[in-house]
Amino acid sequence: MFDSLPVLPLFDQPTAAPFMAPEPLTKSAKLWLPKRVLFTPDALDEPFGQQIYERVTAHDLEVEILKSNRLTNLRGADARETYRNAKNTLAVVKAPAGALRLQPTPPSADWQMNLAEGCPAHCQYCYLAGSLQGPPVVRVFANLPQLLENTASYEQPGRLTSFEVSCYTDVLGIEHLTGSLAECVRYYGTREGSRLRFVSKYDHVDSLLNLPHQGHTRARVSLNAEPVARRMEGGTASVEARIQALRKLALPVEQGGGGYPVGVVLAPIMLIPDWREHYTNLLDRVAAALDFDCDLTVEFITHRFTPGSRDVLREWYPNTALNFDESIRAAKRNKFGGVKYVFKPDDMRPLKQFFYEEWQHRFPNAPVLYWT
Repeated sequence: MFDSLPVLPLFDQPTAAPFMAPEPLTKSAKLWLPKRVLFTPDALDEPFGQQIYERVTAHDLEVEILKSNRLTNLRGADARETYRNAKNTLAVVKAPAGALRLQPTPPSADWQMNLAEGCPAHCQYCYLAGSLQGPPVVRVFANLPQLLENTASYEQPGRLTSFEVSCYTDVLGIEHLTGSLAECVRYYGTREGSRLRFVSKYDHVDSLLNLPHQGHTRARVSLNAEPVARRMEGGTASVEARIQALRKLALPVEQGGGGYPVGVVLAPIMLIPDWREHYTNLLDRVAAALDFDCDLTVEFITHRFTPGSRDVLREWYPNTALNFDESIRAAKRNKFGGVKYVFKPDDMRPLKQFFYEEWQHRFPNAPVLYWT
């Protein structure tokens, strides 16, 4: 029945050849080493900010200590230069008081708790586009211990409360410079009523394997079909490297792994040419890597965009192959009048059936948390 599902022209440029199972490319992500590192004075007043300073200087990065707690002079001559400069800038700041008022983040978790904002990767469909104010500088919060302690007041008696730290950054992409994710894992390992959730497109997981997480952190890896990952996820680890990182995280400690509850975030699902074959190949590779009992979940997220994110992404990636044609999408409005463009129902239904059936065939004991 899936043969009747049309292929939407999500790539403006056609693929060069019909489907052939790709040769797995195991390529670790290059460590992100920004060209500019900024510290605000109040960030350096924080003990955790001092720890970040030591990590940054250990990588031989020059540090600029600002005279005030405001970030200025971040814009270039045009949008492209601003983007390029911002993506090469790490700013260590103190999170404002508003960061202590957590926001719900369904369906991913109960609450979002941000350890940073801004991401070092270059994904051409980036969901942060239009979501964060100003140039996409990576802002790391030096008062992380305070932010973590604040989450205790959001715990709900009688049930587990989940906190997502990956809403506005890729936590593994900056971990070598911050140590923030390890700080979170250790903290939530002490909380009986809380659970931590993070997701990454990076593969640098070795520093996490021996942490005392107590099973309270679900470590998720974002995966996609090879044509999407190779063409649209610049600066990240290869799909195969991510799959092997997932295996490391899930393996029992006595076998050299982290013993974490793990998850696959399959996102964003796209109706590319030969999509069934590409995604079948991906799921087969995940099944081969997770050939042991583990605590596994999956989240399915289809591609969508807003008019605002589309405009920003076109500025950031003027040569992108991603098609933002609204005529092949359905408009979905929220209660505030905002609109995002998703797959049309006639495309979404068989797509959802395919992924549910293929996943449950391979992983009958691994629940699907949601489809969106």
